[in-house]
Amino acid sequence: MLKQFEQHFKDLGYEAPTAIQTAVYDKMVGDQNVLGLAPTGSGKTVAFTLPALANLLPGDGIQLIVLEPSQELAIQTSRVMRDWAKLLDLKVAALTGGANVKRQTERLKKRPEIIVGTPGRVLNLVNDRKLKLHLISLMIVDEADDLLTGDTLDTVREIAQSMPADVQLGFFSATDTPILHELDKWFGQEVERVDVRDQDNTQGEVRHGLLQVGMNKRDQMLKRLLAIPNFRALVFFKQSSTLRKTATRFYHDHVSAAGLTSDLRQVQREKALQDFRQGRIRLLLTTDVAARGLDIPKLPAVINYDLPDKVNEYVHRVGRTGRMGEPGQVISLGDDHDLRDLKRLLKETDYELVPLYFNGRALGTERPTAAAVQANETAKAERQATAKPTATAKAKDGSKATAKVKTSGGAKPTVKAETPNPSKKKKHKNRHTKNKGMRKKWRDHDEEK
Repeated sequence: MLKQFEQHFKDLGYEAPTAIQTAVYDKMVGDQNVLGLAPTGSGKTVAFTLPALANLLPGDGIQLIVLEPSQELAIQTSRVMRDWAKLLDLKVAALTGGANVKRQTERLKKRPEIIVGTPGRVLNLVNDRKLKLHLISLMIVDEADDLLTGDTLDTVREIAQSMPADVQLGFFSATDTPILHELDKWFGQEVERVDVRDQDNTQGEVRHGLLQVGMNKRDQMLKRLLAIPNFRALVFFKQSSTLRKTATRFYHDHVSAAGLTSDLRQVQREKALQDFRQGRIRLLLTTDVAARGLDIPKLPAVINYDLPDKVNEYVHRVGRTGRMGEPGQVISLGDDHDLRDLKRLLKETDYELVPLYFNGRALGTERPTAAAVQANETAKAERQATAKPTATAKAKDGSKATAKVKTSGGAKPTVKAETPNPSKKKKHKNRHTKNKGMRKKWRDHDEEK
């Protein structure tokens, strides 16, 4: 590690490099092609940033390009890399879809050494000849298991073909997929595999819970969970339409929540994420656009509003909590059938799925007894009774109006207030009745004439 990096490493509070950071540093500095596999939250961004920057020369044009699957992840990565790059007088430019193209083109004129972007926007700028890649010496594909699928695979390969044939390659992922075993076939170079998933110990204790809730009651359950002190959560949906309905309902009910979807403008997406990171909102409703790579420090919980269909989806979603040694809680909502399917999906994994129950203002693993339920209902009723206004009210003239209590035998007393009912509308005089006397007066006047 460079001396400049060693001091900054300590200033950021890191005690020692993680397993993936140690495993790939020398290989990447030595110009080897690498596939790095490590759990979520294990410091993969820093793992490829430090060796990549060590080989760059200030003022020599664009030499490094990093591809990310989403705008949020590209912006996050560019900030991390910029923090380290300034130590070597290197410049970083972010090129993401949804942002102003002209502004990004102006940034390219400043000759940055590092580009971090989404594949679609990078390829568009290459095809428009606004971005030239002939000086690139290293290409990093982050979240490779996601980017190397479908049409995105073709886009990434097309970008690679615009670079020198001997460009160094780096691939990083938290999960393994078949295509990661065929990288030499798709990119024409041998890639060394570095897998530290079994060696990494950076993840904190994460509990995986199942909370049985029907579809129509899930919004209500989210509100109830907010009664837990200091509770915050990233809430994952399958469909943007369902997310928007919940977000709209929460907006009208003044619930501390915001939505993050791919159809929002970049400014809106950045604001929602920033508000959530800084604690201004407590629920961030999102789709799998936020499932990969996003670092939200000390996130207490992840909620699966809709359950994932694939193991990798679950792995990346739950990887948002329990990062860098912090504890975390995963709450999967669903009916009995949904939760059985999730258990079946994850039966080959090491996740221990435990039933959860909401009791009072806390989540627990023990089913509440009838007595506990009755006690909670009684406490709730007492709180509501305390919140109701007293029978003494003020009349319109400011004087206090007392309430008369009538009792009849053993019947419960009834309260009857003497104050006027404010709900009664004031009677207005009929205009025709009001003018009837005037019309008669004028008729009499005409007869006299």
